[in-house]
Amino acid sequence: MGMLEECVGPEGACGGPDNRSLLASTEPPYFPIHERPETYIVPIVFFFIFVVGVAGNGTLVFMFAKYPNMRNVPNTYILSLALGDLLVVIFAVPFVSIIYVTEKWPFGEVICRVSEFMRDTSVGVTVFTLTALSADRYMAIVDPVGKRAGAVAHRSTMAVTAVIWVLAVVLAAPAGIFSNLRAAGTGNGEIVVCYPFHPLLGPSYPRINVVAKFAVYYLLPLLIITTFYLLMARHLMQAAASLPGEAQHQRHYVRHVAARRKVAKLVLAFVVIFAICYFPNHVFLLWFYFNPNVERDYNHFWNAFRWIGFCLGFINSCINPIALYCISGTFRKNFNRHLFCCLCPEAAQSRTWTTFHFHSSGQHFISTVRKTDNFDMSTMNGPEKTAV
Repeated sequence: MGMLEECVGPEGACGGPDNRSLLASTEPPYFPIHERPETYIVPIVFFFIFVVGVAGNGTLVFMFAKYPNMRNVPNTYILSLALGDLLVVIFAVPFVSIIYVTEKWPFGEVICRVSEFMRDTSVGVTVFTLTALSADRYMAIVDPVGKRAGAVAHRSTMAVTAVIWVLAVVLAAPAGIFSNLRAAGTGNGEIVVCYPFHPLLGPSYPRINVVAKFAVYYLLPLLIITTFYLLMARHLMQAAASLPGEAQHQRHYVRHVAARRKVAKLVLAFVVIFAICYFPNHVFLLWFYFNPNVERDYNHFWNAFRWIGFCLGFINSCINPIALYCISGTFRKNFNRHLFCCLCPEAAQSRTWTTFHFHSSGQHFISTVRKTDNFDMSTMNGPEKTAV
């Protein structure tokens, strides 16, 4: 691998895990490790990603395992997101976090392949699950009275989730098979990098791979998701103009639509987070491989843009639990109960009493009950149960 690709490759600083180019012969500008701000910033960011990712996604998986009534259709997809993020946080983050503080990949070729494979698998699971979630939310808005609920919907969701994981693993297989270690000499000694392009794949493969990933992992899924949300918006506007005439039917319809619309907003938040986190990385890769003057144009701006995009791609693996905590009352209560109770027991105690409001025959009743570990959360959110 040439000097340019080694020292200013797409996602490594003189030895990153995702340097996507083949051998070149041009001598590039070289930035010593101790002079790079990313040498000190990236490890701190990745420590945060690991701690928050393991705690947040691990708590989500624990909640789904403990509470059977959380296993509805949208929550099954959220569990899939959490598992995919947990895999990359455990099997990739600890290893790639050091690439900005060393010029030699120290973990060997097996770990190189595993980290690349897990990363691509996680991206595939995330984007395909978000697409499936958007389709599910569209169907839920179109059918707000819950005809899709039940065992049939649960089985179909499990089947779709299984297909998502199989597809993600298949698409990630080339990274697991072809990733390898490459060594090259510089004026400052030898550098060793882990990257997924084997020389036998040919000189055109890096560009093909970058474009294919941009299309399959980013552009096409976002176009599909946008289409579903536009259809949702149109259906809601049409439905608002033709509500049933009877007040009781109106309240029933509005209640069901509101519950599903709340989940749709949560899914939209996930999609926006994903789009923001992966946009810089895709922009840099496309610029790097299709700019004929990349060696001349590469500067401090593109260097910062590269490592910021690199960090954002991994931040996506820890940010979904944070979004759930901020948006979903049910998940927030359970995070407080299971994750923060040890850190702040007095706060957990202050949340052990909940006031429920009941409306019946025009009268308003208030009842205060004590929550326990066996409290049935399915009573808290109506049709969507614990989805939000």
